[in-house]
Amino acid sequence: MTRRYILLYCLLGFMSELLAQAVTTLPAFPTADAEITLVFDVKQAKDTRAQGLLGKTSDVFLWSGAGSTATGDAFQFQPAGQTNFSAPFEPGRMTSLGNDRWQIKLVPRTYFGVPANTPIRRLGVLLKSGDGRAQTEDFFVTIYDAGLNITRLAPAQKNLFVEPNATLPVRYRVSQRATLSLTVDGQAVNPTTESDTIRADLPTGSEPGVRKTVILRATTSSLPIQSVADTFFFTVRPQPTIAPLPNGVRDGVNYVGGTRNDATTTLVLYAPKKNFVYAIGEFNNWTPGPQYLMNRTPDGDRYWLTLTGLQPGREVAYQYWVDGSLAVADPYAEKILDPNNDKFIPATTYPNLKPYPAGATGIVSVFQPNQSSYVWQSNVLPARPTTGEIVYELLVRDFSAARTYQAVIDSLPYLKRLGVTTIELMPIMEFAGNDSWGYNPIFFFAPDKAYGTKNDLKRFIDVCHQNNIKVVLDMVLNQADFEFPYVKLYWDGTKPTADSPFFNPQATHPFSVFFDFNHESPATQAFVERVNRYWLTEYRFDGFRFDLSKGFTQKNTGGDVSAWSAYDASRIAIWKRIYGQLTAVNPNGLYILEHFAENREEQELAELGFLMWGNENGGFRNSIKGFTANIGGISYKQRGWSKPNLLGYAESHDEERLVYDAVTNGRTEGSYNVKSLPTALERAKLAAAFLLAVPGPRLIWQFGELGYDISINQNGRTGAKPIKWDYYQDANRLKLFNVYKNLIELKKTVPAFSTANFTADMSGIVKQLTLTDASNTIYLIGNFDAVAQLVEAAFPTPGTWYDYFTGQPVTVANPKARIVLQPGEFHLFSSQKLPIPEANLVPWTAAITLVTANEPHAAGQLIVSPNPADSELHIDLRSAYRGAVLFSLRDGNGRSIRSLRVQKNTDQLRHTLDVAELATGLYILHVQQGNQQTTAKVLKR
Repeated sequence: MTRRYILLYCLLGFMSELLAQAVTTLPAFPTADAEITLVFDVKQAKDTRAQGLLGKTSDVFLWSGAGSTATGDAFQFQPAGQTNFSAPFEPGRMTSLGNDRWQIKLVPRTYFGVPANTPIRRLGVLLKSGDGRAQTEDFFVTIYDAGLNITRLAPAQKNLFVEPNATLPVRYRVSQRATLSLTVDGQAVNPTTESDTIRADLPTGSEPGVRKTVILRATTSSLPIQSVADTFFFTVRPQPTIAPLPNGVRDGVNYVGGTRNDATTTLVLYAPKKNFVYAIGEFNNWTPGPQYLMNRTPDGDRYWLTLTGLQPGREVAYQYWVDGSLAVADPYAEKILDPNNDKFIPATTYPNLKPYPAGATGIVSVFQPNQSSYVWQSNVLPARPTTGEIVYELLVRDFSAARTYQAVIDSLPYLKRLGVTTIELMPIMEFAGNDSWGYNPIFFFAPDKAYGTKNDLKRFIDVCHQNNIKVVLDMVLNQADFEFPYVKLYWDGTKPTADSPFFNPQATHPFSVFFDFNHESPATQAFVERVNRYWLTEYRFDGFRFDLSKGFTQKNTGGDVSAWSAYDASRIAIWKRIYGQLTAVNPNGLYILEHFAENREEQELAELGFLMWGNENGGFRNSIKGFTANIGGISYKQRGWSKPNLLGYAESHDEERLVYDAVTNGRTEGSYNVKSLPTALERAKLAAAFLLAVPGPRLIWQFGELGYDISINQNGRTGAKPIKWDYYQDANRLKLFNVYKNLIELKKTVPAFSTANFTADMSGIVKQLTLTDASNTIYLIGNFDAVAQLVEAAFPTPGTWYDYFTGQPVTVANPKARIVLQPGEFHLFSSQKLPIPEANLVPWTAAITLVTANEPHAAGQLIVSPNPADSELHIDLRSAYRGAVLFSLRDGNGRSIRSLRVQKNTDQLRHTLDVAELATGLYILHVQQGNQQTTAKVLKR
């Protein structure tokens, strides 16, 4: 059930009125062994994923469980066959009532398979689409024992705050007629009556902060006599003490000292426009009392409280109870406990995880005074990025079967062997659930426990630094999911309130998924600065990749992507301010923007020092498949930039995989089939050459260097993907890895690969690149077609050139000679010999087929023209031979395509061969004259 997470507006055991409206039951007091009807109103659901259920008339299913205790696991028992959240569950198919309302009828004990001697105290229920991509939050339904039961209709809360001298409506329903008595602090407030309902209006009084206890007791008059009671509490709204913040404290937890056996901690909550806040937690058994009413600062923006008598080193769970209606965890918490998801985290991943505290409800935060600090082994942070930077993007979940930081540490020798200089971690701060890409953050200072402890994360970064590998965090500050306390604290029932200090009620751009930060708000700006500083200092990250940085705008462009992408001076000002804050903390950091805005804006930010996310996936995918595509955008110079601050990539977490697309949608021409995996892997080497050779930093998506060929959409776009370490044992994939490894080494060590003096022709089917440096010149040429190509080379100079992958010399007399390249063939030449890599990494030899420009091809006494040919091939054969001559035109696999036999009676024989219907490509003409055979290469256009 790790896909689920609960959005609760409840505290200390009560279920809010909102949730009560989302799920109703018939009868009102359902029991374990009788049929009940569950009725859902999807419009009342608050999980953002429930939007995908709105408007449906079918394909909606119940996902549910039953629990034997009132407060324990409500999914303890589940119906038989309910195992795959991503598939329809037929027994749970819902019936539409129209208007987004759904119902299902079931007998709890039978449906959930609960043994006869086991009680059922509550059900856990949610609705989902058949494929599981849309769902509500979890709801809970109380199951009653047969006999006398009562339910409180109003107030919905078990603990509530009221205005002084007001009237509090009290409403109860009883399962059968009984004698009803209602008391406040032991004093009867209504005459004892016999009924199945009670309605009363209680005076609240005027004494602030005093908690009063209300008890309704129902007792039957007939035998056997039964009696049940319900208790709730109300308090007249308190008046906080006005007091300035103590010196040196800031929002969140502040460890301010104490003795060896008595720690002191000050809690601070920024909560403007709120009336009062209590600190509740294990230190007061989750019960608000006068001594835990937090002080309010004179400006009314903050609440604070100093706690004493805490045990040093002991973890303490706590929340803030705001305005007596909502309990939230600390938005600055460095650790949280989630009652619905932590139980699915293995002890091997997070040993000795603090148990969820009894008496708490919802996500709680944790502080730990006098905790032991991590002892760093590496104190020297790597230097500023270079044009040879190789960033390796990985998702811990999909990189190691164990899904832990330690497993990634164990894989560092592999990444070091590849030549990685920086690891970019996809988001690891607490996100909703345990299984996610991480772009749904809910706590911005807490590492998600699904991958390990905070010291595991620090150890990972520490070991990377010991191996001279930087670590960059994918930072999500454009949005937050619902469980983020500052979303919940300013919520109007469907979206953030208009007066939220942090969020826009509606996103200003069309790509928002959750709730959109307002980056012109001073509160957001202070929060962003604090978040960035924290991860740079506490965890020693070497920088960030900022997700959806183009979304940091307050220019409302609605659904117009073009308007959103247009030059935005206010957005640039936001990023310039943030860049100044970042470099003040770590001037050597890598700060990357996923921007995709107008080139003028990207160039300005690149000139400032940001690395800009450079997506060339579409061009590389079409190229590897065998189609004409322009990949010139991988070059910062083609974009008109003066600084090489373009972090270009062919694959990222967000793009379809190259080799998958090749084997699925690649071209087939004759015997050459891009869909063949060995062929696709060869073409991946060609793509890697042009990706890595162009000067500038580069990004590689995990396992791209091994030809990962599983679609991004398998198991849903953001769903877990197979972890294919077995690829490394495959000889063909290992060759691809070694091509990456050697090209990366060239990029890092050979000055020509970081030169600013380079030219690139990247738009045609045959692509060429020249890198010019004082010590060496590099020339790369490759054929992305699915057929052979005759192309004019662009060697910078005549002379001797060295083929990198064989080390063999090639003599070039005419640098503009015409070259025949087989499909997928590429060569990387250098004017000065480079270290020779492993043998046989590519199937090509150093020899290249030169075709004399502007002259018919001559092979001995055989002249073939025109070459390349369009429709006719003219053959001129001169020899002393007399007799039968056999002409045979064969394809690259040696198969005969055209053949004819003619008689030669003179020294010269001329003949025309029709080639109009032949596919484009390279052919071999065989001419048999008695015992002698002559061949010539023929290129068909």
